[in-house]
Amino acid sequence: MKSVSGRDLAGAVERKGWTLLRVHGSHHIYGKPGSVVRLSIPVHEHRDRKGALLKNLMKLAELSEDDL
Repeated sequence: MKSVSGRDLAGAVERKGWTLLRVHGSHHIYGKPGSVVRLSIPVHEHRDRKGALLKNLMKLAELSEDDL
């Protein structure tokens, strides 16, 4: 799995219908109408998301690697 920046991941979830609810520090909180799931995406400068965190966020957001 490739590594992805927090901003790129945030853009991918927005394209899938998630909306930004609030920003708490460097974490962007997303929600989707009709879903109780909340995504907390860390958006840090110069750091990419990879590994288990990226995999879990993609699973919750129902994203595939092609969506990134």
